Amino acid sequence: MSQGKATKLFGTDGIRGVAGQFPLDEPTVERIGRALVANISIDLGRAPRLLIGRDTRESGPQIEVALTRGALTAGASVESAGVITTPGVAYITRAHDFDAGIVISASHNPWTDNGIKVFGGDGYKLSDELELAIEKEIFRFMETHREFTAVAPKISSLPGDHSLREKYESWLKQKVAIPRIKGKIVIDCANGAASACAPELFRMFELDTEFIHYKPNGKNINDHCGALYPQVVAEEVRKRGAALGVTFDGDADRALFADQHGNVVNGDAVLLMSARDLRARSELASDTVVATTMSNMGLEAALKRSGIRMLRAPVGDKYVLDEMRKTGAVLGGEQSGHIIFSRAATTGDGLLTALIVLEILSRSGKQLDELVSDLKVFPQVIKNVRVREKQPLDQVATVSSAIRAAEQELAGSGRVVVRYSGTEPLARVMIEAESKEKMEKHVESISTAIQAAIGA
Repeated sequence: MSQGKATKLFGTDGIRGVAGQFPLDEPTVERIGRALVANISIDLGRAPRLLIGRDTRESGPQIEVALTRGALTAGASVESAGVITTPGVAYITRAHDFDAGIVISASHNPWTDNGIKVFGGDGYKLSDELELAIEKEIFRFMETHREFTAVAPKISSLPGDHSLREKYESWLKQKVAIPRIKGKIVIDCANGAASACAPELFRMFELDTEFIHYKPNGKNINDHCGALYPQVVAEEVRKRGAALGVTFDGDADRALFADQHGNVVNGDAVLLMSARDLRARSELASDTVVATTMSNMGLEAALKRSGIRMLRAPVGDKYVLDEMRKTGAVLGGEQSGHIIFSRAATTGDGLLTALIVLEILSRSGKQLDELVSDLKVFPQVIKNVRVREKQPLDQVATVSSAIRAAEQELAGSGRVVVRYSGTEPLARVMIEAESKEKMEKHVESISTAIQAAIGA
């Protein structure tokens, strides 16, 4: 099966693609379930106990059933939490003695996509090395079992155990002091996994909340709502005279905010206020925060003024976490809203982030905009270029030449980051600079070179 062998399944956040197409067609998903269990069983010396959760996409139940059939065929036991957030699966996996947790979600992607990501029994995302081993096992199995048919009983659907979700929500409630917030909070659930958790969770705190985009229909997840469109909740805050807004992505592993004036507050700002709060309480290990190559230079400058060092990791919350574990940092995150509080959780958790931000506001007695008022953001532009292949950029002469020219002109007064998306066929060109003219010139130059060489 040469197509399979030539195809890399795992990206920066698990396996992702168009639902119903390779590798998310039903036969392949069954094989993935079978191969995944085979690999896990080797380390355990026994058949594993698996937890599965999913977001609200129309294709989720079918993928869950196919994955379960493959896993059962290999001897695993499987329990479903139904619709639940990605970090909810991570928590339940480690807290309730599952050997692995599997999430069926494509996060911020459109409803037509879906994905499979895996947590180990410790609640951490799998390492690149382990993903590669599983990937090899999947392709080996596909090659030697071309006519494979799952021998497990046919399953039409899996009833989700809602008590598992309730345990996750109860755990979240215990992680923060009850925040006292004056005014209304508008919460955008992106018609995703947060729709099942956020209303129940915030009801426990008896806060004045109004929910939007919390009625999923299988096709409206991330549809002009949620963390991809933070200006939506910001506008609702303005219209309703609310104190602040919170918005999640499809699987609720990240959160963005809006202040009382309707300004978007991104992950960089959340890192700044969280780092200062932890440092003030002597809980910021080594006075260090881990951000990514995409975090704004203004964040680095603001943290430095507060005596806090910022390290940069590659984009992807798993790489942020790797750097945190390596350096002992307890706080890290991404501009996009993945924030990791490692003393509490093993992955980015949008609901936990929202509660911690509310707790900081309550403890400080300040408004959201006051806490980040000195964050002076360098002008930044990001342009996505759709590509037909992900050829190493340093091997494309015209592209590497355009990047070098930008780096030379912006040295000391800006940054250039050009990388491929880990989940989509895109090259992302990001430039920060004090000069808007230079910024736009170099973004256009690099993007044009990429389009001409490898554009789709």
